[in-house]
This record gives sequence, structure tokens and C-alpha cells, in this order.
Amino acid sequence: MADIRVKICGLSTEATLDAALDAGADLVGFVHFPRSPRHVALDRGGLLAARARGRAERVVLLVDPDDTLLRDAVAALDPDLIQLHGRETPERVAEIRARTGRPVMKAVGIASTEDLRALPAYAAVADRLLLDAKPPPGADLPGGNGRSFDWDILTRAVLPRATMLSGGLDAGNVAAALARTGLSAVDVSSGVEARPGEKDPAKIAAFVTAARRQA
Repeated sequence: MADIRVKICGLSTEATLDAALDAGADLVGFVHFPRSPRHVALDRGGLLAARARGRAERVVLLVDPDDTLLRDAVAALDPDLIQLHGRETPERVAEIRARTGRPVMKAVGIASTEDLRALPAYAAVADRLLLDAKPPPGADLPGGNGRSFDWDILTRAVLPRATMLSGGLDAGNVAAALARTGLSAVDVSSGVEARPGEKDPAKIAAFVTAARRQA
């Protein structure tokens, strides 16, 4: 299997960011979405992103951002990648990529094979796809709910090489998830937390180690 790329998302403190960097995370994510327990203000996110510069790809997660928020987020964090985790259309994804001049990762909620039909349109305009478990009806958050989807859905799917798997992953199941899906990139948030919004350095290290064992 190719080298496994690991993203730790929802980081909000220097200590947990350092834990992710020291563990060898390839990407670190900062959530700017007030309804999330992992939300960081843009100025705070900027300080964390600056701390990670040159050590990992810095990702800012936004949900259905308007142009003003995009401008402010890029100015504050200078992200290497913008993660879109809302209901952005392929057209909007392309517009955001062109407007910001930054690579874009589009999260797509998956619950059944029907959801895979949306992927080609997004793959045509995004630099990377992130497949996350579709949130349950009435959920407050579009992701980070600690749920997984049936990975076997992906068995016959033709996915772009840069596709990343998310949703309900932790140190105990990440190796199996990589083996079953054939993907080579994973994203984790709630699976490395002591409680919502509070990352656990030991769980971060264990997750990265477990993912790397699959390489």
C-alpha cells in the first residue's frame, strides 16, 4: 500500500497541535464553525496555523462560507487547503477554488451507494475528496459525529487517488478501514478525543501509529 496520509482535525490548543505534529500527522485541521465544539475563532486559528507552518499541511474547515468569510479565513490562517464541509455545490467549490487560489477539499456525506453518484462532479473541481458518514437527520453538525458508514459501499467505486476517509475512525479500526477501502488517507476528529472538542494526545499518537502500520 502507498504511504498513508493522516489528518488530525478539530485541533484547538497548542498542546494538542504539538501532539499531532510530534506524532507525524501530515495534515492538521482547524474548524471555524460556531456550532461545533471544536470551533476556533479566526485569530486563534491563525496562531495555531502559524505554529504548524512547515511541519504539516494546514487545513481550515468551513461550512457553506460566504465570500467575506473566505477572504477573512484565508487572511487569518493562510491555509494550505480549504475544507468545505457544508452543502456547497460543485459550481461553488470551483468558484471558491478560483477565488481564493487555494486547493480545496470537499467533504461528501455517505450513507448508501446512491451518495456515490455525487462524487464525479465534485472530483472534477476539488483537489481532494473526503468521504464522511452522512449525519443523522436533525444533527447539529455536518461532520465530527463519531459515526462511520459501511465501508464496503466503496468496494466497487472508482475513487480519485487523493480521496480521504473519515467518520467514526479511531486507533482500533483505522487499519481495518484502510484495508477494506483501499484508500491511503484518513481523517479523524472525535476518535482522538477525551470528550467533544478536547483532543487526547495519547489517542492522537495511537491513531497515527495504527494508520502507519497499514502502509
